[in-house]
Amino acid sequence: MRITYSYQGTAQVFERRTSQVIVGRQNEGLDLSPDMKVSRLHARLWLEDGQLWIEDLNSRHGTQVNDEEIQGHGKRALRAGDVVRIGETTVEPEVPAKLPETGQLMNAAKTIQNSGDILDASAFNFRSPAEANAAELKERLALFYELPLQLGAETRLESLLQLVVERIVNIIPSAQRGALLVKDRATGRLTLKAHLPLGSPAVSKTMAKEAMERRKAFIWPTPQRDEGEELVDSLVSHHIETAMYAPLLWKEEVLGVLCVDNSKASFPFQSDDLQLLQAVAHHAAMAVAHHYAREDLGRHAEFTNRFFSSRFSPSVRDQLMNQASSGTLPLGARRSEVTILISDIRGFTQLTSRLGAQRMSDLLNECFPSLIEAIFAHGGTIERFVGDAIFAVFGSPAQDDNQQEHAVLAALEMQEAIRNLNESREAREAETCLLGIGIDCGEALHGFIGNATRMEYTVIGEVANRASRYSAGAREGEILISPEVHQWVWNLVTAEQTTIETKHEGPFTAYRIKSKEEGS
Repeated sequence: MRITYSYQGTAQVFERRTSQVIVGRQNEGLDLSPDMKVSRLHARLWLEDGQLWIEDLNSRHGTQVNDEEIQGHGKRALRAGDVVRIGETTVEPEVPAKLPETGQLMNAAKTIQNSGDILDASAFNFRSPAEANAAELKERLALFYELPLQLGAETRLESLLQLVVERIVNIIPSAQRGALLVKDRATGRLTLKAHLPLGSPAVSKTMAKEAMERRKAFIWPTPQRDEGEELVDSLVSHHIETAMYAPLLWKEEVLGVLCVDNSKASFPFQSDDLQLLQAVAHHAAMAVAHHYAREDLGRHAEFTNRFFSSRFSPSVRDQLMNQASSGTLPLGARRSEVTILISDIRGFTQLTSRLGAQRMSDLLNECFPSLIEAIFAHGGTIERFVGDAIFAVFGSPAQDDNQQEHAVLAALEMQEAIRNLNESREAREAETCLLGIGIDCGEALHGFIGNATRMEYTVIGEVANRASRYSAGAREGEILISPEVHQWVWNLVTAEQTTIETKHEGPFTAYRIKSKEEGS
């Protein structure tokens, strides 16, 4: 028997000396495996009394001869020039002009069979229509049971959703086309994520929205449909005669819609098909929700990393990130002694007016990294940035018995860093800047406030207000510390006592650091 068949523009020839061929996928007959619309046991071609016959073996998508469906109509005689459509493959059997005598045919068949070149009908696993239907159901269920494992192995959402559509079209016999739409998390609009076959998708947005609003799967048309009911444009334009739509539901939230359809009214969907669609839609919803959860975790991890990296020294940051990932990060403020360091650029307003916003931003971006590094090097924490000002705390979140000393050493390094930066900028004939730094210590409430979605690290107390007064009183290049800080660092630095005026609290006693003591 000689058969020419063509799939997606590629023509091939099947030729075998036999009186019967089973057409399907992954069998010993005519194997049309690339065509996913072909059932495992799809159709049978055979010669009988000089006539070539064909019959459909209860396939999922039927068999057409010259565009006429033969499924359910028994065997059909083929004549020269007849074109058979199996799935999306065109099959053109060559009808022999004359058959050999029966005895010759039997002898030839026996000879070839002995050589392993031909198999009888039993070798093709040919079954009665009922047996073939049972085998087909078994194959469909196997595809369904494999789906969760396949979805779990996919990491890309696009590939995962395309797999869902491919499987649902294979599982449901009457499904000719399929599509999956997902609701955009930001806008709520439906976006097409996967469809089959590739090319122009066949989707009714009206039906998709109905499934989402009803939160229930349905078959269209319904048995109660009025024959005079007007069809929506998308159903007409896509030649949709019958369809099923199921919402992707997860924890009472509609994530999207899964749908299949057929352009032939002779292949209506059944209630069993709808149950399968709902089951696959549930797996798809779980997969989409899992993907969203991974995205959220990734964003949260990125936020956490940025949050801790920009505010805490490396040693403290690593400890806090471990606590955050394990859920043991202590939320809430505690009261203890801390040391506050506040620095800002002197003449910032006038400097900005001369440089302009962009050049001032460039200056800060060049200046801040070395200042932050000096704070982190001595165990400090950045509580916040306010314009050109840096608000740092020592002794929090981790306790530090030498917090006053560490704050003063950080301030000295910050002033040194600014001097080095200015030398570099002067060499480039760029604008320079100078810092004023104030330091105070005392009791304060400090810690993490908020929740996993919105979390801040804060310090609250009178000590923060006093530190800002010392910072405001410091002139260009100066470090002013309070008497409470000086009593801890008197042997570390050389300092002179002075007085600064404040707007509301009156005069403050302060110590202006002149230098670091040699050998300290």
